[in-house]
Amino acid sequence: MENNNEEIIRQARVNRKTNETDIKLTLSVDGTGVSELETDVPFLNHMLDLFTKHGQFDLNLQARGDIEIDDHHTVEDIGICLGHALRESLGDKKGIKRYASVFVPMDEALAQVIIDISNRPHFEYRATYPSQQVGSFSTELVQEFLWKFALEARITLHVIVHYGSNTHHMIEAIFKALGRALDEATMIDPRVKGVPSTKGVL
Repeated sequence: MENNNEEIIRQARVNRKTNETDIKLTLSVDGTGVSELETDVPFLNHMLDLFTKHGQFDLNLQARGDIEIDDHHTVEDIGICLGHALRESLGDKKGIKRYASVFVPMDEALAQVIIDISNRPHFEYRATYPSQQVGSFSTELVQEFLWKFALEARITLHVIVHYGSNTHHMIEAIFKALGRALDEATMIDPRVKGVPSTKGVL
């Protein structure tokens, strides 16, 4: 989080380089839904574009990884970096709404995402997909991405896919709902004085 002329800019930049991945990510919480994405995982590009658009964030991401092995390390590390950026951009969390629950339909599929920006990382996931792949993308990586994102963002995240018959639609509904839920939970509520917790800290 940066402070410029008393205007709070909720933005963070994260770089992560390992023997498996090289990631550069910038997230602006108060954006306009613009994404610039360059990764080796096309399906994740599509999902993050939806997440950004529906969350009204700005996201710039450049990621390269060892996809000759599989997509796992790249997807996992992008989740880590995005979570880290969200946590950093929110700073002390003063004035935020904190909670959100959002349903999003995608044709026959219905997903729900519930969020508490709690500083207590927890993840619950209820989703069963008709297929294990969407193109070359393994559906088990959705859980991996979301769990690492919640862990690094230090949020409580519950994801439920109530029903659906098309795996692409089901995952798409999750990412749209995640963006919308985070948009709501991170909104500044002028009625909130300090942080929204009786503990006085999040």
